[in-house]
Amino acid sequence: MKIAFLGNSLVEGSYGGNFVAEVATRLPQHEIINAGQNGNTVLNLLARLDGVLEQEPDGVFVFCGGNDAISYAQPDTRRYYERAMQVPGGVVTPDAFRTAFRELMTGIQLAHATTWVALSPNEYNPATQDAVRLYNQIMREEAGRMNIPILDLMMELAPESVPDRPPLGLKTISLIGQRVSAGWQDYESERQLGGYSYSFDGLHFTPETAIRVADRVIEFLT
Repeated sequence: MKIAFLGNSLVEGSYGGNFVAEVATRLPQHEIINAGQNGNTVLNLLARLDGVLEQEPDGVFVFCGGNDAISYAQPDTRRYYERAMQVPGGVVTPDAFRTAFRELMTGIQLAHATTWVALSPNEYNPATQDAVRLYNQIMREEAGRMNIPILDLMMELAPESVPDRPPLGLKTISLIGQRVSAGWQDYESERQLGGYSYSFDGLHFTPETAIRVADRVIEFLT
């Protein structure tokens, strides 16, 4: 079976743990396509969908919503999403997210590919976590209407409450880019320093968490 994982940085895996690579290693009988791109919103996934479907996957595992929620809840990030991700106004509102997500799911199903959806976890600050929960609920509703199976990683990974950390902004996004370019990998020290549980920055998986996620994804798919 050919399975495409379509999503953002949590799928690409270049910053933190790479659960898709772990899945590919443990399911050698299947062809795994990593179609993740750092910073992507659902609008970017929708724009890239035809290119993914041209590879004729038997199934598409969609993992998105985190960047969309951040753009909505953390206004200081919007210049990045507008310039780098070509998001109009730099924000994907809940209504815009619902419309684009529905179109994304419809496009995959019209290609006769099996579809799965993962709901993103978040443990950065209360505002961001609440926004991610809102966008996850939208995905749950829309996927439910289409009988698409859902893996809720927010429920499984994120703590119920998180500290009130400073807002996310361009400084954080710039740091991510600098670290990726430099090959930085001091994830565990950063996790401990920030007081995080499954992530090292409230957003991205540690390598250990990526293995846990791969376990759940494999169990979910099979």
